[in-house]
Amino acid sequence: MKFVVLMTEDDHYAKWDAADDELKQRVVADFHAFDAAVAARGEVLGGEALAAPDQARTVQPAPEGERAVTDGPFAETVEQLGGFYLVELPDLETAVEVARLLPREYTIEVRPVVGIDV
Repeated sequence: MKFVVLMTEDDHYAKWDAADDELKQRVVADFHAFDAAVAARGEVLGGEALAAPDQARTVQPAPEGERAVTDGPFAETVEQLGGFYLVELPDLETAVEVARLLPREYTIEVRPVVGIDV
């Protein structure tokens, strides 16, 4: 099964910029532990760190006509999406198990990917 693993944290970018070398090294070590655990049970299909929310643009829904584009992310929140993984693992329980290895500062959402034929 495929899963997306979303990583969020309150004020993520400001906290990362203020982090000392020791914290940054531990966070990177956590990512390596996650990668190794996924590789032992399945496969990392992709993943990226994301740019800060002020670089995002949101295309708003519109019932008809031109869709409005706004600066920044859609959600008005201090919690910021910092990155994601796309992984293939046997089941949701395994995906949650390995997600626990990601940095403890992050809120992690693990969600199955729905295969849709287009």
